[in-house]
Amino acid sequence: MSVVELAANPADRAEPNRWAALALLSVAQLMVVLDATIVNIALPSAQKALHFSTSDREWIVTAYALAFGSLLLLGGKLGDLFGRKWTFIVGLAGFAVVSAIGGLATSFFTLVSARALQGAFGALLAPSALGLLTVTFAGSPDRNKAFGIFGAIAGGGASLGLLLGGILTQVLSWRWCLYVNLVIAIPTAIFALRLLVNHRAPEREGIDIPGLLSGSLGVFALVYGFSNAERHSWTATATIVALAASVLLLISFVLIERRSSHPLLPLHIVRDRARGGAYLSILLSAAGIFGVFFFLTFFLQLNLHFSPITSGLAFLPLTAVLVLTSTTAQTRVLPRTGPKPLVVTGMALALVGMYLFTRLTPTSTYAANVLPGLLVVGLGLGCIFAPAIGTATLGVEPKETGVASAVVNACQQIGGSIGLALLSTISASATASYAKSHGAARGVADAATIHGYTTAFWWAAGIFAIGLLVALVVLPSKVRTGECSLRKALSRGLAYALHLRERAGGAPETDPVPESDAVPAGAGRSG
Repeated sequence: MSVVELAANPADRAEPNRWAALALLSVAQLMVVLDATIVNIALPSAQKALHFSTSDREWIVTAYALAFGSLLLLGGKLGDLFGRKWTFIVGLAGFAVVSAIGGLATSFFTLVSARALQGAFGALLAPSALGLLTVTFAGSPDRNKAFGIFGAIAGGGASLGLLLGGILTQVLSWRWCLYVNLVIAIPTAIFALRLLVNHRAPEREGIDIPGLLSGSLGVFALVYGFSNAERHSWTATATIVALAASVLLLISFVLIERRSSHPLLPLHIVRDRARGGAYLSILLSAAGIFGVFFFLTFFLQLNLHFSPITSGLAFLPLTAVLVLTSTTAQTRVLPRTGPKPLVVTGMALALVGMYLFTRLTPTSTYAANVLPGLLVVGLGLGCIFAPAIGTATLGVEPKETGVASAVVNACQQIGGSIGLALLSTISASATASYAKSHGAARGVADAATIHGYTTAFWWAAGIFAIGLLVALVVLPSKVRTGECSLRKALSRGLAYALHLRERAGGAPETDPVPESDAVPAGAGRSG
């Protein structure tokens, strides 16, 4: 095949076994998403077994979130520099080992340490998975379908975690909520060794240490500040100091990246309207939906008296609708409309779902009052996550795919942390105010609790309303993803041919770095 033919037919250079690769990457992504919620169900049992306090219990969740969120940019950069296949495999192997340590824990310290290490290896694994997906389907007509499947898993995995956590805790032991990662990670790593192709930057740049420190510490302080506000209060000294430090550190990070010759996060990635709007949409959606899972889980178990397994099953309609909507919207609607109409529609539907949840009362039932909201929210999230994740990595240079993918995961993690902390404190305050104003009358305790939930749902509706405005204002009307110019095509084809000649001449073997999706100049601007 000639150089021109290579350039003109990028699909001919598509990754071998790309659907098998998609299955592999989806399993890994599911494991990371599951771990954000699967341990929540097991916390009461773990607390009883290891004899730690209720205040300490929150650290089992917070340790994972802090390590995962603060190390994502580093994980994405390492994948770009050393190859995403190897960071993916190391992430899987490390995740399996520390999960086993957590499952064997005999003390609170061991369990918290294992959860923090899970977050660290997850920060290496998650951006590698999304980066590999991006380059595997670069130039392929099946890209939208692949991102539809991946986005469905990213959006629905949390509810599956609640179900799986309930089953494992109730049938086996809370320790199996950690052991299950070995069952997932080890076979996935073995198949990844044979199936995946390594992609890394042609030239290894140095790591931006000042940017790494300011960015990682800034995200750490941000997540810690919101987590501390949830456990204590917004006026606690630690909360104020952490949030103030996060603002200063993140501003410093931006200033450092503007001047760095090898930035950890090239700012043009987030300045693009399409990608920037997609990142904001992911962040706001995560902030809104984490509250739904949190408060509805309490409502189902404490008010409707569902068992952990039944509570997990109750979320399956949301997951089913989300998966169906994601794959349909990404393959049939997105190519015709672009992401903006889909994300706008998704935000509006999620807002309606939140409104339905605000109508809950102490006498509400699952079928009449919870299920309709779950179905509407599932439709909305299906219109948001897959198009937003696909757009967030569209048109990124191959050497920057890992970092762009890390930002996607960081938005999910930061959004979830902010949303949960904000809604939890608002709910607690509303519950206390209601109980104080209604005295000790019969049934006030239940009514106050439900009032706290519905107040949180009103605020979640407000978060999705902001997301709706962001999608309307920031996302461009049309994101062009057509073919490049002939000049660009010839350039890519020539580079690929030279690479093959170097390999034939005995140069150190590295796999070719396929071009990311071709985006003409001006992509991401309003059409």
